[in-house]
Amino acid sequence: QVQLVESGGGLVQAGGSLRLSCAASGRPLSNYAMGWFRQAPGKEREFAAAISWRGATTYYADSVAGRFTISRDNAKNTIYLQMNSLKPEDTAVYHCAAAPPYYSGSNSPNQYTYWGQGTQVTVSS
Repeated sequence: QVQLVESGGGLVQAGGSLRLSCAASGRPLSNYAMGWFRQAPGKEREFAAAISWRGATTYYADSVAGRFTISRDNAKNTIYLQMNSLKPEDTAVYHCAAAPPYYSGSNSPNQYTYWGQGTQVTVSS
């Protein structure tokens, strides 16, 4: 079992930045590919970013590419999502998730085994 806990969400004005963290316990995060998903009210959960189990490769949804950066520190058992140039449409609950390494880069929530409870990000216009 892997337990994931997100932090770093909050209220920010459009154009601002936030850095989300996802801390893991139970098993080493180095065993897993990781992803960030987000879910806005009334909408389905959507893929934002993913990183391979060694951190060598990153993947982004078109809507966040160039603004968001995913990274990981396996020694700290933590992954991050740096979000810059935030827009009101980025408002959502952000969840981190862990998948078997052969699913690196997957944008499908169905291929992720473990999920955190999420952290709220609200971007005001």
